[in-house]
Amino acid sequence: MSAKEVIKKFIPKFLLRFYHFCLAFLGAVLFGFPGMDKSLKIIGVTGTSGKSTTVDFITRILEESGSKVASASSIRFKVGEKEWENKYKMTMPGRFVVRKFLRQAKTAGCKYVVLEVTSEGIRQFRHKFINFDAVVFTNLTPEHIESHGGFENYRNEKLKLFHATKNIHVINTDDENSKYFWNIPAKQKIGFSAKDAEKVGLRLNLLGDFNVLNALAAITVAKAYGIDLETCKRALEKAKVISGRMEVVAKEPFGVVVDYAHTPAQLEAVYKTFQGKNLICVLGSCGGGRDKWKRPILGQIAEKYCKKIIITNEDPYDENPLSIIKEIESALSADGANSRHQIILDRREAIKKAIKLAKPGDVVVITGKGSEPWMCIENGKKIPWDDRKIAREAVESLTR
Repeated sequence: MSAKEVIKKFIPKFLLRFYHFCLAFLGAVLFGFPGMDKSLKIIGVTGTSGKSTTVDFITRILEESGSKVASASSIRFKVGEKEWENKYKMTMPGRFVVRKFLRQAKTAGCKYVVLEVTSEGIRQFRHKFINFDAVVFTNLTPEHIESHGGFENYRNEKLKLFHATKNIHVINTDDENSKYFWNIPAKQKIGFSAKDAEKVGLRLNLLGDFNVLNALAAITVAKAYGIDLETCKRALEKAKVISGRMEVVAKEPFGVVVDYAHTPAQLEAVYKTFQGKNLICVLGSCGGGRDKWKRPILGQIAEKYCKKIIITNEDPYDENPLSIIKEIESALSADGANSRHQIILDRREAIKKAIKLAKPGDVVVITGKGSEPWMCIENGKKIPWDDRKIAREAVESLTR
């Protein structure tokens, strides 16, 4: 157990909450309460899946309409033309990072700020002292259940963002949890649904049906701000890649795709995109010390869709990586010499092996890390990492 976990175990929860609230307040004070500046229209995007892509889509549309925009997601920070990678291994970083970012957006003269907002960020008051003009609900499936003490608690953290926002609520009405978000009052409440896709007539250059919903979320936000559909379509049809999200690393002699998917719903959605193809799957979507319940479920989903499965390491933190892998493997069939799965602890070697196994027409699907720049191991150490770079090198080595 790490020192951080020991501290959390022995300090009363109300003291930890007070500590996080004080950090949020102090950060706001130090940077002059930038989140409460009326010149910034701040848009928050929350949900389980699709947050980073939706942030990217909203940013593109607002920029296409002629506005200067800042945005922050698990992928990157962007202020106008300047952008830099999010290397914090946190979607919504604490320690004043968000406050400093908002001050940068204000100083640069941005009109809009688009923020990816997480349940953990809300729980630690990172959304406080920020006047959100609009909030977006993408979807909700089980995640961080152990951390929050149940799905209902996880959902309630998300709801707090909507309770704190009085102007515009944009909600995915296809999601069974949308009713909880819909019941919270706001000046404008606008829903979007997959059935709206035909009316829009959008042609995305990105893989995955779920990206259509992400695009519809962004278009609905734009509608709330009076931006016409043609501007939205023009912006979104320019999008060729979202870093680490269904990112195509190679097309020939077989496909290689890297995706961040790390929940059962996300993983299944990725695999369904390639139905009819032989999938060679690199699976390691389970960070150490969290969401242990999902490990066998991820194994079951992989067995349902993948021709070959390679289970590997991801971000073990202080947990034994082999123990994590064994929990995923526990749901898979034991077929002896004919087994469709194998364990390769070294993630680099696992990716290389998957690419060696692939035949023309197959698709290698590497999930769990997406564009994350680090692998987190014991005692707080981080190793520089990039699934995409490793995959590209393996394909190039094979085709030389």
